[in-house]
Amino acid sequence: MVYITRKEHFNAAHKLENPEWSKEKNEEVFGKCANPNWHGHNYTVLVTVKGEPDPGTGFIVNLKHLSELIRKKITDKMDHKNLNLDVDFMLGVKPSTENVAIKIWEQLHEDISNLGCQLHCIKLLETENNSAEYYG
Repeated sequence: MVYITRKEHFNAAHKLENPEWSKEKNEEVFGKCANPNWHGHNYTVLVTVKGEPDPGTGFIVNLKHLSELIRKKITDKMDHKNLNLDVDFMLGVKPSTENVAIKIWEQLHEDISNLGCQLHCIKLLETENNSAEYYG
């Protein structure tokens, strides 16, 4: 089994809050992420797939095709958007790093299988210090 990773980027705004909590409690728990006027991140998403190299190409997957799929399903929908309001697959979901990684997996899993490999991991970097990994 061989693993290969494609890295892509998108910029997006979000706000974390629990509407059942007071403003003070939201600020205590979520800090700057509870800013009522939103805030943004420069996200990096690493999509790792696994499989056996094709004897004819030596590829697990054509990385150009993987990049096109990520762009179509993820970055075109999320780049320069508000994750709380503008992204169909994020509606009603608290856009924490963990939840965004899960939702990216859900958007890519089936289509990556159609490329002839398996999705292994989504790693989402929200900042240089904070990231989440999801293995399905």
